Amino acid sequence: MTTTRRDDRRPADGSPVARVCVDVPLAHLDRPFDYLVPQALAADAVPGVRVKVRFAGQLVDGWLLERTERSEHPRLAFLDKVVSPVPVLAPEVARLARVVADRYAGSLADVLRLAVPPRHARVEKEVTAEVRAADEAPADPPSSPAPEGWRDYPAGPALLRALADGRSPRAVWSALPGEDWAARYATAVAATVAAGRGALVVVADGRDLDRLDAALTARLGSGRHVCLSAALGPARRYRAFLAARRGDVPVVIGTRAAMFAPVDRLGLVAIWDDGDDLHAEPRAPYPHAREVLLTRAQLAEAGALVGGYARTAEAQLLVETGWAREVIADRAVLRARTPAIVPAGDDPQLARDPGAATARLPSLAWTAAREALRADAPVLVQVPRRGYLPSVACADCRTPARCPHCAGPLALPSAGGSPACRWCARIAAAYACPQCGGRRLRASVTGARRTAEELGRAFPGVPVRTSGREEVLADVPGGAGLVIATPGAEPVATGGYGAVLLLDTWALLTRADLRAGEEALRRWTGAAALARPAAAGGRVVVVADGALAPVQALLRWDAGWFAARELAERRELGFPPAMRMASVTGLPAAVADLLAQARLPDGAEVLGPVPADGERERMLVRVPRARAADMAGALHTAAGVRSARKATEPVRLQVDPLALF
Repeated sequence: MTTTRRDDRRPADGSPVARVCVDVPLAHLDRPFDYLVPQALAADAVPGVRVKVRFAGQLVDGWLLERTERSEHPRLAFLDKVVSPVPVLAPEVARLARVVADRYAGSLADVLRLAVPPRHARVEKEVTAEVRAADEAPADPPSSPAPEGWRDYPAGPALLRALADGRSPRAVWSALPGEDWAARYATAVAATVAAGRGALVVVADGRDLDRLDAALTARLGSGRHVCLSAALGPARRYRAFLAARRGDVPVVIGTRAAMFAPVDRLGLVAIWDDGDDLHAEPRAPYPHAREVLLTRAQLAEAGALVGGYARTAEAQLLVETGWAREVIADRAVLRARTPAIVPAGDDPQLARDPGAATARLPSLAWTAAREALRADAPVLVQVPRRGYLPSVACADCRTPARCPHCAGPLALPSAGGSPACRWCARIAAAYACPQCGGRRLRASVTGARRTAEELGRAFPGVPVRTSGREEVLADVPGGAGLVIATPGAEPVATGGYGAVLLLDTWALLTRADLRAGEEALRRWTGAAALARPAAAGGRVVVVADGALAPVQALLRWDAGWFAARELAERRELGFPPAMRMASVTGLPAAVADLLAQARLPDGAEVLGPVPADGERERMLVRVPRARAADMAGALHTAAGVRSARKATEPVRLQVDPLALF
C-alpha cells in the first residue's frame, strides 16, 4: 500500500486529476469524483487500481477509473492511498460495469463489487514475485479443431469456421439428447483460441464447471484456462482472477461470478443452460449472466453462444430478431438420438390403466423401470421435492397441517419422526387438526427420500441412490440400480439410463410463475437427455397429460417450438422478454414515494400492488423494449432523490426479475 504525508503533497506532473468511483452504496452518489494525484503516487495511481480517498470526512475505498489533465472543480482533495499498484479493473470491464449498472437501474459501485473479487494481499505478492521471476515465451495457439460432434448440426461446422477465422458468429444452440455439451463448448473455445482470441464461458453450478474444466483440459492442455467460482475460496479465486487479468491464459470459465472476468482480446462469450435461476445474481443490481455476456459480445464485437437442452423465451427472441442464428439438428439425427418418450396421462394409457390419472407411479412407469433393471441398466427417477414428506395434511379431512405457533407448513423428516415446522423449526408432536381434531397425518407431497424408500421396497436387492441437496452425485455406475434425484441434481450414468421416470410433474407445472412451463420443460429435458437412445432401449415416462404444451415439446424434443409459443403468448400479454418490466418492492409508503419521484417515460404502465413477503408490497412498471433505458434511468434517479433525502425505508429495484409475482 502506497501513501503520502499530508505536508509534502504536490500534484503529479502529468495528468494530475484522477476520476474515482467511491465505494459508497448511495444512488445519488453514483458518479465519478475528481481527486488530485500526489507526485509520490503518480507511478502507482494508474487506471484500474484500488485507492482510498477522503469522502464526507471518512476514508473510503474506491476505484481509479482514469487520469485527466484538468477538472471542472476548482478545489480538489488528494488521493490518500493506492491500496495496490496492480490494476485489477480492466478498462473494458469498467465500461461494461457502467452499461450494466444503467441497464439494471443500479450504481457503478455495486457492479464493480461483483466484477472484481476482494483483494488477497498474500496472493497478490506471490503472483507479483512469480511474474518477475518468469521469463517464458507465450504458448503457441492450438490448431483449428475439426467439427467433430458439431457435424450433427447443419450449422455447426459453419459456426466453428467463423470462430476460427476470427469472425463473431452468434448462435442459439439446442443440444441433442445425450450430447456431450462440454466437449462441444471446448471445441468452440479451441476454434476461438486458434484465431488468437480469448473466450469466456459461464455455467450454472460446480458440477457443470468440473465437467467443462475436464473437457477444456483435454482439448487445450493444462495451463490454457482458469476457473472462477466463489466456491474456490478467496485465495484460489483471486489467483485465477489475476492470471486472467494479466492475460496469462486466453480462456476463463466459471459460474455466475465469472461473467465480468477480464479476458484479453475477447472473441467468444458462451453460457450453458441460461434458464437456470442460478445465473441470476441475488445481490444488487441483480444482473443476469446471460444479459451481461450478451452485452459483452455487443461491446467487444465478439461471438456469442447460448446453449441448452431447452430454450428460454429470451434466447428465442434473439433468434426471431435476427441477432443470433439457431443451431439445431435435423429430424433424422434427432430421431436416432432421442429415447422413446411417452406420457402416462394420455387417453390410450388411461384406457389400459384407469388409475394412471391419479397414481403417483402408474403401471407404464413401473413396467419401464422393471424392464430397464432386468436389462441391467440404471433407472433415474426425478422427484421435484426433496426431503421425506415436505408437506402433510390431516388424514381425516385433508386440511393442510400448519404450525400452531407461526402457521408455517408442517413436514415429516422421516418415517418415525415428529412433524416439524418448515418455517420456525418447532416440533409439533401433539398436533391436532383445528378443523376436525384428527391426529393422523397423510402425505400431501412426497419427497425424494420417501420415494427412495418406497422404490427400495418395490425392487428388493436393487441398489438405491439419492442425489439432492444433502449430497449431489456427479456420476453413477452403469449397472442395474435406482437413482432418485431432485431436478438439477441428476448424475450422469455410464452408458446412459435405461429408463427415466418424471414423477409429480404437477409440482412444476402448477407453480404460480410466469416461467412455470418453461422451467418444467428445462428440468425434464435435463433428465431425459441422460437416457439411452430408443434404439438402445432408452425410455422416458413423464407422468402428465400428453396434451399439455410442455409435454408435447418433450415428446417431440422441440424446445424451439415451445419457446416460440411462449414468446408469442408473452407478446400478447405484455410480459418479458417482449416487454421490459421492473419490480419495486418495499413498504407501501416507500414504494409510493419512489414512484412519485420517478419521471417514467411515455407509455409506461404501473401495475399492482401485489403482496410481497411480510408487510411489503410490490409494484410493477412495464414499458416497451425501446423505452427500457428511460425506465431504468427514471427509477435510478428517483432512488437517488430518496437517498439524498436520507429516506429510512429501503426499496428494492429489480429490472426484468425472474419472479414477477
